[in-house]
Amino acid sequence: MQQHKLEELLETVFTEREAGRNDAGGVLANAGHHAGDRAEGDLAELEALGLLRREGGGVHLTPAGEERARLVVRRHRLAERLFHDLLELGEATMESQACEFEHILSPEATDSVCTLLGHPPTCPHGKAIPPGACCSAVAKAVRPLVTGLPSFELGAAGRIVFIAPKFHDRMDRLAALGVIPGSEIRLHQRSPSFVIEVGETTIALDPEIASEIYVKRVEA
Repeated sequence: MQQHKLEELLETVFTEREAGRNDAGGVLANAGHHAGDRAEGDLAELEALGLLRREGGGVHLTPAGEERARLVVRRHRLAERLFHDLLELGEATMESQACEFEHILSPEATDSVCTLLGHPPTCPHGKAIPPGACCSAVAKAVRPLVTGLPSFELGAAGRIVFIAPKFHDRMDRLAALGVIPGSEIRLHQRSPSFVIEVGETTIALDPEIASEIYVKRVEA
């Protein structure tokens, strides 16, 4: 089986599972264009390679398949962030380019993109990005372009790139205050609460909420 087809099928098993589905038909129907023509025989081949196991009509990743799928998903979602946040491409272009990049990024390039973006926890669609070794590294060789609000420079102007709230209603409350992706802010205080300026409004944020906001510095 071609490498691209193998990766597309494993990725689809992973993403279908995220959506609460595991039927073989759904995997074959929803695999990306790199999978080409696919059939039950492809799943049997993945099973023979020790990457997949089938039970009834369901499919499940083995530990080896889980690791392969996790890496593909990580590359895809980091590529989406790269094209969305830094290059500001439209949805269709972002997605098609991410589908290409997920098959060609080396492990080193993947970690460099992750570091450059500030180790984002989610893709533009809010889905979790599997973390890599770089996400827990103490020393960062490349200064992130996107950082969490707690580590943002006091007095600096920045633009909110994305928000990764633990609770959905937080996003609604922040939006009502004008704290949304694309908003320009200035950080004035970190303790005892975070104080930011958004337009002509000054807002105090709980540290936990501030940790869910990611910004990119805006040069004057």
